[in-house]
Amino acid sequence: MSLMDFFRRDQKNSAAIAKERLRVLVAHDRLRNNGPDYLPQLQRDILEVIRKYVEIGDDDVVVNLENQGQTSILELNVTLPDQKP
Repeated sequence: MSLMDFFRRDQKNSAAIAKERLRVLVAHDRLRNNGPDYLPQLQRDILEVIRKYVEIGDDDVVVNLENQGQTSILELNVTLPDQKP
C-alpha cells in the first residue's frame, strides 16, 4: 500500500462518517417538523432514563417515526459509549 492509498482510504472513511452525520441531522429535522407532538418529550424522557446508568450526550438518542401505509414504525437509535476495561 502506498502513502497515497492510505490518504484515499481515510477520505472514504471521512465521507462515510459525514454521510451518517447528515442522516442523523435529517432525522432530527424530520422529527421536529413532521413528527407528533409527543416525540420530542419521549426523546427527552428516554435520554433521562439512560443517563441514570450511562453518560451520554443529547445527540446520542435519536427517535424517528415513519409511516408506511397503515403502519407506523417508531425507530429508536441510542449510541452508547465504549465500555471501559
